[in-house]
Amino acid sequence: MTAPHTAITGDDSGQKPVTIFGPDFPFAYDDWLTHPDGLGQIPAEMHGKEVAIIGAGMAGMVAAYELMKMGIKPVVYESRRLGGRLHSEPFKGAEGIVAELGGMRFPRSSTAFYHYLDSYGLETKPFPNPLSAAAHSTVVDLEGLSQYVESSDQLSPLLKEVGAAWHEALETDARFSSMQQAIRNRDVDAIKRIWDELIPVWDDRTFYGFIANSEAFMKRSFKHLEAFGQVGFGTGGWDTDFPNSMLEILRVVYTNCDDDQHFVLGGVEQVPRRMWKDQPGGMAHWPAGTSLKSLHKGAPRTGAAKIARNAAGKIEVTDTWGDRREYECALITCQSWLLTTAIDVDESLFSQKMWMALDRTRYMQSSKTFVMVDRPFWKDKDPVTGRDVMSMTLTDRLTRGTYLFDLGEDQPGVICLSYAWMSDALKMLPLPVEKRVKLALDALQKIYPGLDIRKHIIGDPITVSWEDDPNFLGAFKGALPGHYRYNRRMYCHFMQQHMPAEQRGVFIAGDDVGWIPGWVEGAVTTSLNAVWGIVNHLGGSAPAQNPGPGDRFEAIKPLKLSDD
Repeated sequence: MTAPHTAITGDDSGQKPVTIFGPDFPFAYDDWLTHPDGLGQIPAEMHGKEVAIIGAGMAGMVAAYELMKMGIKPVVYESRRLGGRLHSEPFKGAEGIVAELGGMRFPRSSTAFYHYLDSYGLETKPFPNPLSAAAHSTVVDLEGLSQYVESSDQLSPLLKEVGAAWHEALETDARFSSMQQAIRNRDVDAIKRIWDELIPVWDDRTFYGFIANSEAFMKRSFKHLEAFGQVGFGTGGWDTDFPNSMLEILRVVYTNCDDDQHFVLGGVEQVPRRMWKDQPGGMAHWPAGTSLKSLHKGAPRTGAAKIARNAAGKIEVTDTWGDRREYECALITCQSWLLTTAIDVDESLFSQKMWMALDRTRYMQSSKTFVMVDRPFWKDKDPVTGRDVMSMTLTDRLTRGTYLFDLGEDQPGVICLSYAWMSDALKMLPLPVEKRVKLALDALQKIYPGLDIRKHIIGDPITVSWEDDPNFLGAFKGALPGHYRYNRRMYCHFMQQHMPAEQRGVFIAGDDVGWIPGWVEGAVTTSLNAVWGIVNHLGGSAPAQNPGPGDRFEAIKPLKLSDD
């Protein structure tokens, strides 16, 4: 049930921490961001030039913010709300109490994202994952039988064997320790050597195929495979990821994405909203006090309806009300399917191979249902057993994962009654929030028969089905076997020097462009790639003492598999 590694901040031996340094593109974004020379500069004649940013999620905000600091005027288009899938929905009548409908747990290995989060002084708390100290206790409910544990040594023999098999499979078949050590040391040669050997082996094989055919699981039983799918490791059951390419899973575990996670008090949406209002010092061209908000006179433009290249060679964006404007270049950060379904995009802006990659991106469904409660009552002790009356709960029932957020004794608590994926999420899709809450409470009542959760609920429940949102059509990318080539095309698109002229000047970014699925770090780092690309497109460059991802590209570029 626990991830096969130690805390991201290092271990008792004093080793360097594991961070999201590769494995596909081992570039030190955290060092690039903090270098005193900055990210880049553009020619003075380009100061004040407008660049379109399509989408105001984290990727759009990072790019707009960093380009503004260099003297560019970003023009942000947003069809709905700032924040994108960093969506912190406030509970009515409560101050600073939110349901995190999108990203809600952020591993400390996400150093580029934390660069921005920490700069605003936002407070985080450890996320109450199963068996974590923040959860206090965990209940694993399988096949109608529940076990209460407060530490991993209390797990049943079956679950201990499942954990051991997973560790063994990673070590034997994926060189786990060697890769983590290389990431700790930021040893680019070692990372590339290991990863480039594994890519052709595991790109066309599923997560399920990895574990089912590993000697570690083959010498055990189907029951071990089944339990692994239901309760998984680190953050819970992973059977919904079983069809995914194994490369997706390896990236997550190598980089400790599934470990040492935190949530943001008051909501993670504060990060992009702070960037919108922030007035950074030392900007090129812009006077003191300039912010993205002030450049937009208070609000972003409405959504983009059409993107094309005009006769003058400029990128032309038409919004949903028909207003048409031209730009030096554009960055598209929305969900890739929207480029063929919601936005009229000139086909010549991308190669046919890129269109294939954009259209074949696969998104995973996700459903969450939250309630606010009067207090963190789950810490009460049962007078008979001495146990917590309720625990972080992993189950094969409809709820799958139930998480308990303790915001302090003088604050209401929040319960994520159900966090479900793929087919489990689709079961919720047609149901109103009241029905979702009832089903979740009925399932939990079977696990905690003596507990009346209902009496603690205050306010209105909040729910989401990401596949039902026309702006997203799913929670995040989950690459299938054979998708490595598509991901590489999208990720490397910021390198435009050798593209035909008609394809230059339109960039893409977002966590679906990134390598690691569903983590905000991918939105940040692909946005920074695009920043480098836009600066170079405008005739600028990164400082000589602080080369950017494009400057280092040839030395560390992702392995290219044949397209034939």
